Amino acid sequence: MNAKTQLPIPAHFDSAKVGEVWRVPYQERAGEAASWARQHELRSAINDKTQICLLAIDVQNTFCIPGFELFVGGRSGMGAVEDNVRLCEFIYRNLGAISEIAATMDTHTATQIFHAVFWVNQAGEHPLAMTMISLSDVEQGVWRVNPAIAHSVVQMDYATLQTYALHYVRRLDSVGKYPLTIWPYHSMLGGAGHALVSAFEEACFFHNLARQSQTHLEIKGRNPLTENYSVLQPEVLEDQEKRRSPKKTPNFYKSC
Repeated sequence: MNAKTQLPIPAHFDSAKVGEVWRVPYQERAGEAASWARQHELRSAINDKTQICLLAIDVQNTFCIPGFELFVGGRSGMGAVEDNVRLCEFIYRNLGAISEIAATMDTHTATQIFHAVFWVNQAGEHPLAMTMISLSDVEQGVWRVNPAIAHSVVQMDYATLQTYALHYVRRLDSVGKYPLTIWPYHSMLGGAGHALVSAFEEACFFHNLARQSQTHLEIKGRNPLTENYSVLQPEVLEDQEKRRSPKKTPNFYKSC
């Protein structure tokens, strides 16, 4: 962005609050955004000669706020918070140049293939968080699908789901991907961890109103039968029958 066109940072932004969770005062910010647009002669983004989209990856409490499930502290111990201070300041300073903001949102429910409840050992115990389940683990029965979850998750019989689980880890192994990781429960749909970082949400909302440009939210990771690290596609695209969606699985790969 051209430094000469950069704007000042609005008075409401408080960098000391970026590492906290709070409610955005929408009506107050809406009025301020309209005034800010008039003061700095900001046009509707639809009139931008060059359309610029800012893509923000998983700026959610679960990864970015201390004390949440998968907080990324980095070398300083506050890495994600520091990154989000810079991100919010970048948005405000370049409000007139950013045409659209698109934010990905890691989105999960409890019973998914990478969560502990999906698997059990011979003693009926679930794997601990950060357990790596390998192809040999599933082939040898060290870990198997929890029989209690089969119907409620994908409405398929247990044998079919167990066959799919073997196919899944085999596919990861055959293409050289990381073994299946059992992650702590995180980014739970409807929970505080799933929400956008408050300061970032506020910056998006302010941009939305000042530039009259709807923030785009790209949901990923809801499919119960695959990991989905990338917003572009899940880790495994096909079931054991080479179908794009296992039988009776609702909304399978909908976010791809």
